[in-house]
Amino acid sequence: MNIPEHRKAIDKLDAQIVRLLNERTRHVLQIGELKIEVGEAIYAPQRERMVLQRLRKLNGGPIKDESLRAIYREIMSSALSLEKSMTIAYMGPEATFTHQAAMEKFGSSLRYSAQKTIADIFTEVARNRADYGVVPVENSTEGVVTHTLDMFVDSNLQIVAQIILPIRFCLAGAATVPEVRRLYAHPQALAQCRLWVQRNLANAEIIEASSNARAAELAGAKGAARNAGMKGGVAAITGLLAAEKYDLKIIEQDIQDFTENATRFLVLGRQCGPATGCDRTSVMFSIADQVGALYRALEPFRRYKLNMTKIESRPSKRKAWEYFFFVDCDGHISDPKVAKAVAHLAGVCNFVKVLGSYPNSD
Repeated sequence: MNIPEHRKAIDKLDAQIVRLLNERTRHVLQIGELKIEVGEAIYAPQRERMVLQRLRKLNGGPIKDESLRAIYREIMSSALSLEKSMTIAYMGPEATFTHQAAMEKFGSSLRYSAQKTIADIFTEVARNRADYGVVPVENSTEGVVTHTLDMFVDSNLQIVAQIILPIRFCLAGAATVPEVRRLYAHPQALAQCRLWVQRNLANAEIIEASSNARAAELAGAKGAARNAGMKGGVAAITGLLAAEKYDLKIIEQDIQDFTENATRFLVLGRQCGPATGCDRTSVMFSIADQVGALYRALEPFRRYKLNMTKIESRPSKRKAWEYFFFVDCDGHISDPKVAKAVAHLAGVCNFVKVLGSYPNSD
């Protein structure tokens, strides 16, 4: 085939694709109406996982799996926006990693609401001003985000999904590395790039920013103008999305200390979905101040052969030396083994709360 013939074939295929996408969307809208009738949540992470897994099995190339996933993310996002005007609360300002994680999960067709604090995200969802919220819970380098765990103590929200986002930091600004004399950075970003900064920017003044996006903003035109009288250059540790938003030049890419750096985010909602066959359940509990109390609390997980993927402790803030424990295990709360383990746990603990069951990330 010559080029005009290939283009004619593409035009014909495009017409079929548009027709089929609209036919697919009509089915989605009808499902949405049925869900509303019975009070089910419009967004179904378990169904989303099944669709994406099936597409990966169907994919024979040359489109890469991650590209096909991104295409269908936007197809599903468009359909969601037609089913319901959905709002997703996230840790702002715009272009933070939390914003990026939220968009990777829900696509670009929904409404996003930037919040100042993690507590604000919980509040927006709890008061029905947002349909879902996205909060960071742990980083593979720096560990758990304690404030997120603390918020679950008094919240009735459920974890309905999780997002694993690879974190790639860059140095951005209007200078070369030797010229940088002032560096804006969020404390977590600085911690994850500590070795690089020590080797390359040992003499730079480091100024704390409230987020990676705010660091980029401060190092941008407004920040540079404010610091025009200083000798040397201004830069920020930030993400590519924020650097692009604030029109910063990328000075160095991938300056994080560990190449496998990733952050886990939780999607907050008001009701969990059904089991997918590959799920995770999050539970929190408190124990009596007695010898062997923690051993007795963890014993049900061993008895029912449940793989514990995480355990953290946090002060209760209600009584000195009283702690809440947060445990993640494989399985869904509807699975008999998980349900029995949680029931057993309730019999040996002062307090037990299931925070949610949700699909495990691929």
